[in-house]
Amino acid sequence: MSQTQPVRKRKVFYLPGYDPVPARHYREMYRREGAQQAEISGYQLQMQAKLGERYAWQARAEIEGVKTTTEVEFLGWNDIVVASMQTGVLASYWLLLRTLWLYLRTGALLALIRLRPAPMLAALYPVALFGGQLLLGLLALWLAVWALGWAGWLVGFAALYGILWLFKRADRRIYAYYLLYVYAFSAWHAGGYPPALRARLEDFKARIAKALTEDNDEVLIVGHSVGAHLGVELLAEMERDGMIKGNTPLALLSLGEVIPMISYLPKARGLRRSLHALGKSARVFWLDVTAPGDGGCFALCDPVAVSGVGVGPKVLSAAFSQTLKPETYAARKRAFFKLHFQYLCAFDRPDKYDYFAITAGPQTLQARFGAQPDSPSKCTKCFSKYTDMADG
Repeated sequence: MSQTQPVRKRKVFYLPGYDPVPARHYREMYRREGAQQAEISGYQLQMQAKLGERYAWQARAEIEGVKTTTEVEFLGWNDIVVASMQTGVLASYWLLLRTLWLYLRTGALLALIRLRPAPMLAALYPVALFGGQLLLGLLALWLAVWALGWAGWLVGFAALYGILWLFKRADRRIYAYYLLYVYAFSAWHAGGYPPALRARLEDFKARIAKALTEDNDEVLIVGHSVGAHLGVELLAEMERDGMIKGNTPLALLSLGEVIPMISYLPKARGLRRSLHALGKSARVFWLDVTAPGDGGCFALCDPVAVSGVGVGPKVLSAAFSQTLKPETYAARKRAFFKLHFQYLCAFDRPDKYDYFAITAGPQTLQARFGAQPDSPSKCTKCFSKYTDMADG
């Protein structure tokens, strides 16, 4: 199919980040936010669940005068995320120390701060919270010993552990443990994937390859946050293994990416090879969308160039401060993670980026953005000393 012909039927694969929530959450978010965006933008969009062995939903739309049908399939790995989060209080402190030391001894922490300070402040947030919890617990221990003498040691240690346990229970509101798990999982699997995730990625590749042989006018992979680098690896491996066949337009939309957090580590040679390969691919169109207002991503960074392995995707800003009303933007800045998920939501004043027009509209990603210039604030400078790639 030509990139200029209208899309009538599209297959979207949504690849979430490191998120324990089930697929239903994303389906309902698409339904709710899509209806809101359709009302704001003046187009039609209806959604319904799709029954089958895999979690998917269907969107029917009339956008820009063209009727389209889109099937969105959820590439779930939330069960693997949940399993990786099952650590106790003391084991979590050990995980924090190991991860922090990894970034310090390799020089990655300083390099990432030079690249973009904002996401690194988010990365250091768990360090501050864990340190504060520990100091509070040690204070309780000291007070118990001071007041009760030797007998206070038992009471003090019980108070110390109790304080740490209560903070862990409250993590749904403070996110210290969650952020630790995000960064630790990414850091310690930079040289490869655990067997369960590796098997899941192989299944995802097979699903995408099958969609390319079906009657679709576009196959679009959407990777959010950590899912962005998984999308890069999937497509680079598929192209390397000869799994991308036919002429169906194939595209990757990466949103709120944190790729340098991984690619700046010495063992991430495989990811750097995939970044290099996908950056120069003639078969896959890649658009990367971030926003300076999102402190959880490496905003406006070309993930290939800043990793020192070539030239990467087209880079576009979602410009939250301009595309959201001031009151909406202010409210979402106060809510932890809201802006990091804004890419999947409705915009008050959508400009170039409209998630629902992209996933359910009549243009391929390349037709919509191929002639669009990069953001003028695009960053291409590499600060990492690790730019070697895996062989092959």
